[in-house]
Amino acid sequence: MKKLVEEPLGYWEEQSYMLAIPKDENSDFLKNSIERIKEIPGLTLLENHLDAIKQIIYVKIKYQQEEYEVGFYSGGVNVPDYYLEKSFLFTEKEKEEILSARRALTIFMKFKEDAKMSFQLQLKLAVALVPDIIGVLDESAERVLPAKWVYMTASSKALPSSKSLFTVQAVMGKKKNVWLHTHGLCRCGLTELEILESDIKNYQNHYNLITTYAMYLLDREEKEEPTTTSAYIGSLINGYPVVVTCRSWTDGIFEYKKLKLGGIEDRKNGHNSKTSVIFLYKSEEDENNKVLSKVSIYDDLWGENPLFFFSNKETFRMKEVAMERFHYVKEQFQKEGSHVLLKIGLPLKEKGKFEHIWFELLEFKDDKFKAKLTQEPYDVHDIHEGDEKWFTVEDVTSWIIYTPNIAIEPDLVYLLDN
Repeated sequence: MKKLVEEPLGYWEEQSYMLAIPKDENSDFLKNSIERIKEIPGLTLLENHLDAIKQIIYVKIKYQQEEYEVGFYSGGVNVPDYYLEKSFLFTEKEKEEILSARRALTIFMKFKEDAKMSFQLQLKLAVALVPDIIGVLDESAERVLPAKWVYMTASSKALPSSKSLFTVQAVMGKKKNVWLHTHGLCRCGLTELEILESDIKNYQNHYNLITTYAMYLLDREEKEEPTTTSAYIGSLINGYPVVVTCRSWTDGIFEYKKLKLGGIEDRKNGHNSKTSVIFLYKSEEDENNKVLSKVSIYDDLWGENPLFFFSNKETFRMKEVAMERFHYVKEQFQKEGSHVLLKIGLPLKEKGKFEHIWFELLEFKDDKFKAKLTQEPYDVHDIHEGDEKWFTVEDVTSWIIYTPNIAIEPDLVYLLDN
């Protein structure tokens, strides 16, 4: 068997690179930059110096008890148009401005153990250094962040979702086979992830699997090597647990005997550093004996709505953001054509445990609201589908606003301002 070797990390994988794109390309980004950094709440500037040859300003800062070394410089930018199709929505005007931009301020830094806090800090720096941005090119994740989302996330008391730190790309082959792989995890000290031999019919479920696993790795408390451990991240329609693990691509691709898309030839110029192929364990016996199964073995068992799990960290974050932005619910509920669903945490018998379930918003009265249960609970037996009950914002864990044009969740409320 041919011995394969991981290539060294690229600069965008070792550190996080973001390019803040200004509305006015003629503005002097670097003028008063140190003073603007000092104004970021909770941040202390420790050191700064200019590399006169490279024209890079380096600063050492302290934020939330962590010390960071950050570099930034003015330079060119050329945004690929397909970067604008990932994860976020843009108006046609925003697309035109971003694609025509030729100058930006590049900000680079190494993430600390709390990658979400590091990511939010980098957004805060982008907003401070380029106050009038039209977007941020997240080079490490190969996508563009809308200006309104950047402002909203940078100023939020809640950390961004772990899902915001990476993207999942789908590359289609000639025979409608699909190769899924992430970008952005290496800067978080993790391996990138990929699923081989997906297809048009199943890639959406595979996308949800790779996304859930990446979020699990970012949110977990224990930091064991993922290639030697496993994770229970979901459940199939027949109740089978979805237990995942991964192997470095240098080993994992040999589990695929006739691999074309995502094979050695496709890795000569990329996807050849720290990236790992996802596999499944079908049983405890397989896990004990390290018997790997391809993700495709469950393709007939996903059903219409397979269950994937959120971490406690993400559940708490979602509640925090839903409460912080609940005023959007009140505003939109009054508008004709809007419909709102609220996810409410119903307490279980076990103290501190909740069943999170969807209600339809019916009316507001002062600080309370009435909502109707849209489905039968699993473990709560004193309320049933169709029942109406009064709640407060403290009971809300998430929500969806259905406008005539789009469904809005708390992380997408920037779209309401378009």
